Amino acid sequence: MWKKFLNISLSLLILMASPLSATANSHTKNDDLLYLFKSMQILTDVPWYYLAAINQFEKNLRHPEKKKEKKSLKYLSIQIPKEVWAGILNPDPDDKNPESIKFFQGIGRDGDGDQKADWQNDTDVLYSIAVYLAMDGTGEDQIRTKLWDYYKHPVSVDVITHIAKIYQKFDTLDLDQTRFPIPLEYNYTYHNTWGDRRGWGGLRIHEGTDIFANYGTPVLSTCYGYIELIGWNRYGGWRVGIRDIRNNYHYFAHLNHFRKGLKKGDIVKPGDQIGTVGSSGYGPKGTSGKFPPHLHYGIYRFNGRNTYSFDPYPLLKKWEREAYKQKRQKKKKQKQSKSRNTIRWVD
Repeated sequence: MWKKFLNISLSLLILMASPLSATANSHTKNDDLLYLFKSMQILTDVPWYYLAAINQFEKNLRHPEKKKEKKSLKYLSIQIPKEVWAGILNPDPDDKNPESIKFFQGIGRDGDGDQKADWQNDTDVLYSIAVYLAMDGTGEDQIRTKLWDYYKHPVSVDVITHIAKIYQKFDTLDLDQTRFPIPLEYNYTYHNTWGDRRGWGGLRIHEGTDIFANYGTPVLSTCYGYIELIGWNRYGGWRVGIRDIRNNYHYFAHLNHFRKGLKKGDIVKPGDQIGTVGSSGYGPKGTSGKFPPHLHYGIYRFNGRNTYSFDPYPLLKKWEREAYKQKRQKKKKQKQSKSRNTIRWVD
């Protein structure tokens, strides 16, 4: 029964992806992926947002934001290593026989009922991952254990879990919006300070951009994300760390205070206030005033093995331009609306 249902789901997915369908409706690739993930949840009881998070996590590893993706007929970004798919002791790494794969303890499964377990077939891959995750149960702890068994890296487990929680909260895959961290109506200034020399606490480089603003200036979330860290650090003072769906970690430091009620594990969206500009840090808890008030904004990426800092300045300039463009468009719409209302009154 489930194979029939999955075949129908896959057929619909292929139909929606056809050029003819694209002109007939507004379906996007994300719509189709969401449909496939939710169909797999019905079949396996694995929450769709974990499947979506694994797919996004692996997409991030292969396609960093600055690189363009190559066009592909495949929907999924999940790539299961051949030795994991077929079994590490399997003499045939390209084995597609479900029975022999099972014998050699590979995780490859036949997902579409064609009697083949093909590691290049999206349905087989997604079904295999779902079955693997569900082996010990479908609760969060059980799934995290299986993620550890598969990736063998604690950060991978946390990042995937946190991406899943973001997807669960918003019930969509369309979470690409971003926001400049300071409201445009406030006074601020910044330039590229990433990589500058810093000496307090030992010689090091500056891993971020400093945005100078007055005390109490709101600090906004730059992304849809999960609050991974909040509290005091002797370098950053009062700081917040937010994980987005791109494997990026957004770091906001030297705050004056946090938004009331904000805590670790909260989910935020672009533009949500997380705190205010301050001058905290460079000392024991509560130290403040050792430098002018500013927001230290840093961004770090996890590549599956290591976390590294990269220059946030180009992103900040991009987000600032987009914010000004949106502001102009909003003013234009308001002006047009006011003009239409005036014409109606004259009539």
